Parts: sequence; structure tokens; C-alpha cells
Amino acid sequence: MSNRIDTLFERLREEGKKAFVAYVAAGDPDLSRCKTVVKALEAAGADLIELGVPFSDPLADGIVNQMAAQRALDAGTTTARVIEMIRQLREEGLQAPIVLFTYLNPIYTYGFEQFHRDASAAGADGILSLDMPPDEATAHREFDYHEGLKQIRLIAPTSSEERIASIAMASEGFIYYVSREGVTGEQSKVESSIGGQVAEIKKHTDTPVVVGFGVSNPEQAKTVAASGDGVVVGSAIVKIVAKEGKSADLAQKVEDFVRPLVEATHSV
Repeated sequence: MSNRIDTLFERLREEGKKAFVAYVAAGDPDLSRCKTVVKALEAAGADLIELGVPFSDPLADGIVNQMAAQRALDAGTTTARVIEMIRQLREEGLQAPIVLFTYLNPIYTYGFEQFHRDASAAGADGILSLDMPPDEATAHREFDYHEGLKQIRLIAPTSSEERIASIAMASEGFIYYVSREGVTGEQSKVESSIGGQVAEIKKHTDTPVVVGFGVSNPEQAKTVAASGDGVVVGSAIVKIVAKEGKSADLAQKVEDFVRPLVEATHSV
């Protein structure tokens, strides 16, 4: 079934553009100000927004995103409140697709089926569960429940050809290619192997491939976008939220930082 993610990539393909995907931690620095940040991302031109569901043990995240999750938790953010924030954003006119970037624990605690139903009804479009490999999902019936949310998959640079093929063929919405080993965080240079790895993935699927982990400036965004169907920027944006979280100009600071990244991505 088509949803906002499919519609977005179809439009960008027709326009000859690459997707700019922005990540922030939901509830950072608090739920109210996070809403203004998400709106600023869309105002800056972000095509798709990833919201990190705060969790106390985010093993795949670097220190910047770990601290963002902790700020959100300290501000009283819960999974239910994240879903309510999405509902409010949709009621207030947000159009960009939303993907929930999460670990299994918060979903399982909430109730797997209930989470999918509530998040979809609120206006989320996809879910990327970092510690739920697709083969584990298919092996357990309780996890085989989607309810309108595209199941976004990760492929790592260490993935074997066989595993790339199996994940790619079962992919929905888009594939998130992790461009380097390790945890999230800004990097000083772009991995030279991205183009070849994306080409390998595309042998097995027509699903768009976006590339993330480490992109932090327009030059890097342009280089990465040239290799795939889009680019993800997360930690660099989260650092702006961390620095300007108490500022009345938080939303404007985020928009001003993100706009050149979007323009660089769209210029490819």
C-alpha cells in the first residue's frame, strides 16, 4: 500500500532530485520545542523526518544522540507522548513523511501491535527498528505486524552479499545504508566505498537507498547524495538542538543550518 514515503520518492524521482532526510530525537529538548524543531526542518526543505524514540540504552548511537535521548527522557518524554506529538504535528499541517527510529524495547513495552496501530493512526509512515533484524521479525509471529508503517531496513558495510540480497528484496519504503562501521556521529570525511556498496544493493531491489552515519556539511551531503537516492543528517542537527535548546531562536537556528544541506542534496 502506498504511503507518504512512496509518494515522496516517486516525486523526487520524477523531479530528478535526491532526498534529504533529517534526524532528531523526539522530545529533545522537550516535546513542545521539539515540535518547533520538526516544523523548522520541513520549512528548511527536509523531505523526510526521522524521529528517534528516546530509550535509556541506545547502543547504536554515538554520544551526541545518546545525550539527546537522555535530555528527552529527563524532560518527561515517553513513547506515548511521542505518538501524541506526531498527531499534533499532523493536525498542525506537517506534510513530510515521518519515520520512527527506535529500538525494540520501547515498542515491546508499549505493545507491539498497539504501537503500530497508534503510530500509524497518529500520522507516522514508517519504522526503523535498529535491533530487530528482518529474519528475527519473520521468525516470531508477534512481530509480523505492520499496520500501515513501512518497515525500513538497515544494511551495513560489513553485510555479506547474501545478506544484502535478502534484506534488499524484503525492503519497504527505503533502505538505510549505514556508510561506516560503529555508532552514529559526525565524521571528517566521506567513506570512498559508498558508491560501490549502493550499487551492490541496487542489484537486488528498486527500493530507494539513502545513506547516513556521519554527514555533517553541505559538501559531504552533496558527495553522498551523488551515490544514492538520498542522504541522512542526524548528529549534526542534534548538536544544534543541544547548543541552542534554551534559545528563543532554536527553530530558526535549526532551519538556517539545515537549509544549505538540503540545497546541496537537491543540487545533485
